[in-house]
Amino acid sequence: MPDNTPEPQAVCSPITRSAIFIVATLSPGAESAAVVRAWCADVAALVRAVGKRVQGGNLSCVCGFGSEAWDRLFGQPRPALLHPFREFGSGARRAIATAGDILLHIRADQMDLCFELATQLTGRLAGAVAVVDEVHGFRYFDMRSMVGFVDGTENPVGNQAVLSTIVGDEDPAFAGGSYVLVQKYLHNMAAWNDLTVEAQERIIGRTKLSDIELDAAVKPSCSHSSLTTIEEDGAEVKILRDNMPFGQPGKGEFGTFFIGYARSPAPIEQMLENMFVGRPPGNYDRLLDFSQAMTGALFFVPSAPLLEALAERRPDGSLSIGSLKSASESD
Repeated sequence: MPDNTPEPQAVCSPITRSAIFIVATLSPGAESAAVVRAWCADVAALVRAVGKRVQGGNLSCVCGFGSEAWDRLFGQPRPALLHPFREFGSGARRAIATAGDILLHIRADQMDLCFELATQLTGRLAGAVAVVDEVHGFRYFDMRSMVGFVDGTENPVGNQAVLSTIVGDEDPAFAGGSYVLVQKYLHNMAAWNDLTVEAQERIIGRTKLSDIELDAAVKPSCSHSSLTTIEEDGAEVKILRDNMPFGQPGKGEFGTFFIGYARSPAPIEQMLENMFVGRPPGNYDRLLDFSQAMTGALFFVPSAPLLEALAERRPDGSLSIGSLKSASESD
């Protein structure tokens, strides 16, 4: 990534013990849009203010916007690859699109930090948005998913994580940004737990205890790990997952909130097509016999400086009088 790339939001922050995922829709009217735009300038300051209350709590927040919301809030220019969520599959095995204009991905090692920041951020948006989904996620033992396997083993790290997730020269106006796709899955844990460990391992493509990938000679082509491995020109294309389990045992709710970051939505969408349609068609991800996608939305995450600058953007792409005055004063 070039040295002049704007600072990204906290896309590549370390995985934490707790997270809150909030998806909201924008309320009608120009006043609601104006409230959201002004709020963009406050996000970073609120993260700093709440985070200082617990040193070392690793509090962060990533804020993204959906395709329709971007047009309504900010107009042109727009991120080159931002579009509505693309559905895949059919019948009961389908990656569905659901409403979502704004995404907040709040992370910390303590849930109280996540909760306080979520309260502050949503409180300033009262009346301007409607929260349509809120999930409180937790780390499950040694990074296990709800179905008992280690999650995110193949995540890129270090510079590779940045190269895999952060937009660069391919879209200069939005360099430092990222695309993020989210889905909420519910699992039929009774049926899953009726399987033998060996059967579960064939579905996932890894050993359950040691988290070692099954040998290619025995790993089914319909395994989850097989279908979510994407190659281009002989090299694997990586995305960054920060999935979290969630649930309410008393209600029989056991879920995984999938969240994947990439510098283009294309590899994540290819993974979903492989999972829900199959590679080749019909050779679908057998994990979907036990897991159902309940939501689906795609967002663009602007760089940190662009998020703050969007407070001054009008839907026609022009700047507000306050922004023009500030620019004049700096000349």
